[in-house]
Amino acid sequence: MPHRTPVLAAAVASVLFALSACSAPRADNSADTTHAAPAVAAASAPVISPQDWPGYNRTLAGDRFSPLAEISRTNVTQIKAICTYKLPEVTSLQTGPIVVDGTMYFTTDTISYAVNASTCAEKWKQARHSAKPSALLVNRGFAYMDGRLFRGTSDSHVLAMDTTDGQVLWDHVVSVTAPGMSIPMAPIAANGMVYVGNAGGDQVGVTGHVYALDARDGHVAWQFDVVPDSGPARATWTTKRLPVTGGGFWTSFTFDAANNVLYVPAGNPAPDFEIELRTGDALYTDAVIAIDATTGKMLGYNQLVKNDMHDWDVDSPPTLVTTRAGRPIVASANKDGQLAVLDRSQIARGKTVTGDLGAALPVMYRMPTTTRTNVDTPLSRDSVVRFCPGITGGSEWNGAAYSPNSNSLYVGTVDWCANVQLKRDTTTIPPLGAIWLGNENANLFGPADQASGWLTSFDADSGTVRWKFHAPHPMLAGVTPTAGGLVFAADMSGELYAFDADNGHVLWKTNTGQSTGGGVISYSAGGRQLVAVASGMKSPTWPGAAQQSRILVYGLR
Repeated sequence: MPHRTPVLAAAVASVLFALSACSAPRADNSADTTHAAPAVAAASAPVISPQDWPGYNRTLAGDRFSPLAEISRTNVTQIKAICTYKLPEVTSLQTGPIVVDGTMYFTTDTISYAVNASTCAEKWKQARHSAKPSALLVNRGFAYMDGRLFRGTSDSHVLAMDTTDGQVLWDHVVSVTAPGMSIPMAPIAANGMVYVGNAGGDQVGVTGHVYALDARDGHVAWQFDVVPDSGPARATWTTKRLPVTGGGFWTSFTFDAANNVLYVPAGNPAPDFEIELRTGDALYTDAVIAIDATTGKMLGYNQLVKNDMHDWDVDSPPTLVTTRAGRPIVASANKDGQLAVLDRSQIARGKTVTGDLGAALPVMYRMPTTTRTNVDTPLSRDSVVRFCPGITGGSEWNGAAYSPNSNSLYVGTVDWCANVQLKRDTTTIPPLGAIWLGNENANLFGPADQASGWLTSFDADSGTVRWKFHAPHPMLAGVTPTAGGLVFAADMSGELYAFDADNGHVLWKTNTGQSTGGGVISYSAGGRQLVAVASGMKSPTWPGAAQQSRILVYGLR
């Protein structure tokens, strides 16, 4: 379950939900047949200017590494505020800003923005009204390709927009609009396609789908269903009387350009806490899934959270890395408070595996990233059970970052527990479209003043912890290592930090004045390296001051 904004406080109104008839081909999700990998010529990743930050996680592989070194260990103490753009709205700002050719683009739930990346002067903004907005009320950013921007909306549209003025070039509805189904994730764009998925996997009857849209006109080239209509995976949903629900997407994807493989992180099944009501493995929820980017065929998966009773989505964008030792890995940092590093060598060689495709993405190691308590304690209908990380703990919509210079994975997390008592009434099923968690108690969270955060550096080859920083507040924002030997990160008190990438020493910090849970990026514009942060995140789940959100830019004067 993502940050939920108002959805944890109250159920969404009853809606009828149905997928529209789709003429685009659906991918065969079957794990039972052996098939040859499609004959796709190896493609190289697009060349990215060192000055730019053109995607949510900069590269399609999702490493978040900036090759800029003008700001370094030796001069980082000299960086100052350069400019500020104050949004005309109070919002839960979780956007990952992108920068292309000196212009910064970012989103909120209803508005798209473009500003000068070195002066913060507004270039354009375009507002869009959603007739049936979702309860999430959040958007995490754009994808960029060939002079076009692509974003999702809270009423399940995908838009293509012109970078010069923000005008909509096409508008595609991927499914019937309904409260509870939305597209808050930042899409990715590659090889003429836009890849995106829908959220809403905590709402009754909503399941996750991956869509490949043609970037020229938005038509759907293929659709991958997290919950297949039939077959062995569908048979793992063994409780017949419940509507199948779950597997939504609310964070970005990653793309292995050389092997034409898309990696997607599927969310939790619902009801979130009620494993007695939804027996079975509920495939392919809570999984990292590898998909052929041309055909939509599943190449492999690993369900990292089995029998999920904690709302521990496999949620953050998978990070694709070839380590210093030459190992091709997928780093998946998730809400269960663990970093799972998977071997993608079989996928990289274009092989598939007969039978249980989980073998195609075996776990190399798992390491804790935050406090883990009572993880195996059964939930109760008679009393409250406290477990850590809670439903807003671990890694949320920002995952692991990687520096090739240090061969380190850097993971920011939330240390916040939850208190859950199972619902006593097991016979009443909420109406289609309503929130379906399965809790009796209203307050699921521990005291907010007890929530803290961690930033941990791991050796990418072995998983050995190199250093840890315990922040006084949750660390939700994007983590960015740079060639200058620094790691930039932020916490929910508004502190923006620059760490020494090798030892975790805090070399510089400043307070942005508002809670920070959006992107922290580094790029070059106006002739110098800059660091920008999306500041001002507030919601019933993540309290923050009711002030206008801001983009803040820092650099050497």
